[in-house]
Amino acid sequence: MRWLVLFCGARVAFATMFTAYSAVLPLLRHEWQMTAWQAGMIQSGYHFGFLISLFCVGFLSDRHGARRIYLASSIAAVLSTLLFAFFSSGFWSGLLLYGLTGLCAGGSYTPGLALVAQQQQGQRQGRAMGFYLAAASLGYAIGLIIASVMIPLSGWRGSFLITAFGPVLGLLLGYAALRGVPNVIHRTPERHGVLARFGEVIGNRAAMLSIWGYTFHAWELLGLWAWLPSFLGAAALASGSGGLQAASFAATLTAITYLVAAGGSIIGGTLADRHGRTLVTLLMSVSSLICSFTFGWMIGLPMWLLLLVATIYNFTGVADSSIHSTTLAELVEPSCLGTAYALRSALGFGAGALAPWVFGLALDIGRSSGTIADTRVWALAWATLGLGGLLGPWAIWRLRKMPDAWRLAGGRR
Repeated sequence: MRWLVLFCGARVAFATMFTAYSAVLPLLRHEWQMTAWQAGMIQSGYHFGFLISLFCVGFLSDRHGARRIYLASSIAAVLSTLLFAFFSSGFWSGLLLYGLTGLCAGGSYTPGLALVAQQQQGQRQGRAMGFYLAAASLGYAIGLIIASVMIPLSGWRGSFLITAFGPVLGLLLGYAALRGVPNVIHRTPERHGVLARFGEVIGNRAAMLSIWGYTFHAWELLGLWAWLPSFLGAAALASGSGGLQAASFAATLTAITYLVAAGGSIIGGTLADRHGRTLVTLLMSVSSLICSFTFGWMIGLPMWLLLLVATIYNFTGVADSSIHSTTLAELVEPSCLGTAYALRSALGFGAGALAPWVFGLALDIGRSSGTIADTRVWALAWATLGLGGLLGPWAIWRLRKMPDAWRLAGGRR
């Protein structure tokens, strides 16, 4: 348990930079003179970089060991984060440097999942995965809290600079956690190379259904994380707050939703251990879809009600993340787990990288007409997340009906 706490602490620290951009997005759109689709493109650039690194390090973890790849990627994450914090100054530099930050940040995620699966085996594996993913939600919240404090004091640049030291702490904690952990390399036949492992995962129908379920889940969740601060900021402006105050207030409210979402990862993983992976995944995914199709219509409602719905939205959206990770670990052989996570990450974060851009495009199209009320424009944008996430429950339902589903959670499918 001590190891898990320390390793999750590293995950908290690394995750603080994930929300650094979205927290100050209302300010950057004005200062960098960006349209909504450009603002969404920078967030998408981070996700594209993230998915490229996830895809690559998954294969590298199978070949060289998760521990070694985790530590090497952590060093790169520290350097790229500092570059972004000090030198981003407009759309193009922001796109390039935040994309580089995502490229390096993803290197500690997939190996981290493999290390948790390696160190925490048995019926409590889902709960351990829940703690690891909950640590990320806590890190997102801390990043937003930093932003809410720094925006009135030193603007968006100060927020970037302070948040950039999170990955430095993450590297130190990660190294401390892994000092006594072996670098396990699962031996495979000489001809069982990358393509062979890749083909084995693709040929595993149950695993692929799990991967597709995660892919549509990621579209919805990453779009939510990118635009929630801006939506709450717009709602705060509509209620009479000033620009800086609205941005800071929105960051604080979003941080609250992330704190609750951290509990969602743990609760989701624990419930899945007890009641079945696919059952709990279906419950959470359908609940988050309901929020996607209704949230945008609520912009004129009281802020406390928006906060309540946003909290439920974030909670249900993230609650099945740990379940997806554990499900895949139970459906593939250990020697192919890194490859399976790599494929899942490429598809999931590929979809998730597009979601913020599509959301922003929907905002621009709706506002360009000049005839659509702002409430309907936001409702249209949020609906793009729901439409992209619709096939997630379908994939998990198909998995639930397969015989392989009885391998999950000790027979609790």
